[in-house]
Amino acid sequence: METTPAPVHVLAVDDDPSIRQMIADYLADNDMQVTAVGSGREIADIMERHTIDLLILDLKLPGEDGMRIARHLRAESDVPIIMLTGRKDEADRVMGLELGADDYLTKPFSPRELLARIRALLRRSRAHETIADGLSRIRAYRFAGWELNVRLRRLRSPQGEIIPTTNSEFNLLVAFLAAPQRVLSREQLLELSRLHDDEVYDRSVDVQVGRLRRKIEAKGTQTQLIRTERGAGYVFTAVVETVR
Repeated sequence: METTPAPVHVLAVDDDPSIRQMIADYLADNDMQVTAVGSGREIADIMERHTIDLLILDLKLPGEDGMRIARHLRAESDVPIIMLTGRKDEADRVMGLELGADDYLTKPFSPRELLARIRALLRRSRAHETIADGLSRIRAYRFAGWELNVRLRRLRSPQGEIIPTTNSEFNLLVAFLAAPQRVLSREQLLELSRLHDDEVYDRSVDVQVGRLRRKIEAKGTQTQLIRTERGAGYVFTAVVETVR
């Protein structure tokens, strides 16, 4: 018997009842479970009793230090955090991001934009989990005659040659191999390639993908292991086998 996956559970913390109600109603209409509370003091108890997939946190809670709450949460949990701030609170937004918040919205905001931000953040979070899990449990990936030994960080060609890769190229290749036949946006590749604290900056993803292509796609053939999806990103086209 197939089981229905549990809905995404969002915890929204804001002292404004109208904002809490708007968030709860809109996300519920989009098949998400929402717990909405007016104080940061309730977060720990809720997260102890429920599995929370994402937190929406107003940084301007009366009588509470939103920055302290964000810092404590990030030290205790990897739950994605979207912080809510006022339009003039640029310093708060910068500090919140530095403390570990993943995204922010300025008030007033549209529920449609909030939903889009939530979905994008959950996609990135799940992709990180997939690759981190793969790196901890998978010894190697094999594709089109190639083998990437994850633990040795060694790429072997179909002819048995060891092909050197930079950290950026290795990280991008692992991202592709962990999600074959799926479109990965530049933003996703940028985020995933930072798993090993390697710096890859936005459009330089295109440069790194180009270099990776030159290493794994044979010259003079029509074989395209990494296909460009115009306006969307890239797809790794080969069948990938994992070695555990």
